[in-house]
Amino acid sequence: MAEGQIRKAISGFYYVEHDGELIQCKSRGIFRLKGINPLVGDLVTYVPDGENDATITDVHPRKSELVRPPIANVDQVLLVFSVVEPDMSLRLLDRFLTVIESHQLEPIIYVSKEDLADKQTVENNEANLAYYQNIGYTVLRNSSPEESLLEVLRPYISEKTTVLAGQSGVGKSTLLNTILPELDLKTGEISDALGRGKHTTRHVELIEIAKGLVADTPGFSSLDFEHIDREELRDYFVEIREAGAGCKFRGCLHVKEPGCAVKAQVEEGTISEGRYKNYLLFLQEITDRKPRYS
Repeated sequence: MAEGQIRKAISGFYYVEHDGELIQCKSRGIFRLKGINPLVGDLVTYVPDGENDATITDVHPRKSELVRPPIANVDQVLLVFSVVEPDMSLRLLDRFLTVIESHQLEPIIYVSKEDLADKQTVENNEANLAYYQNIGYTVLRNSSPEESLLEVLRPYISEKTTVLAGQSGVGKSTLLNTILPELDLKTGEISDALGRGKHTTRHVELIEIAKGLVADTPGFSSLDFEHIDREELRDYFVEIREAGAGCKFRGCLHVKEPGCAVKAQVEEGTISEGRYKNYLLFLQEITDRKPRYS
């Protein structure tokens, strides 16, 4: 009996890291009856079943869990957004941030493809991203030719488990190839017709980089708000959550209520009008969704 961490899962087999080696494991049949599904990132107990085969007998409690991508015990999300090809969408960025916040994970925004954009586009994005920095988000870029991308990311990914996410075509696989060339991950060309990249990542795998673990995954395949109640959404916009403490009514949704501190800060320009409009759009989307019946 030994313990390790699932680093990748392919075709019903789980590859558990133990003392620098990957042990091929299968899971116990009883897991399915109990509704337990081992995930990449899980800490597990396994029993050797031959020279390099084993059976997972226990899945340890998780500190976090994502369904899409299926991965456990994540600390943070490295959110890759390109300046061009595809152009940066702040609404999509807010959508990602909302989903990440709802899972109580730390988001880090990495800006890619600045070298492909004209000066005006870069400056416009700088102004927009300055707001996200002001409300507490980390925004990274690789703008210094003297510093490698790995050196830029090292302080943020060391000793952490990180999931990559972002719109298709923004350069997630390219980023991983740059910081770990031996991966040689397949990168998809952007479809001119769709403006989206082809999905090139097929399975979830944790890769050791800079004393941390980075998940090469298909990313967040779903960005819906099915798991978020309308009363919870305000908590996932950090500046709205903070300003909301000053509202006249405790259950204020910051829409039409009197004495709303959030709307006051939007009018003052303290809270971004664009972010607030996205909050209202997301709130309406959650309000309009069909009820779920179990």
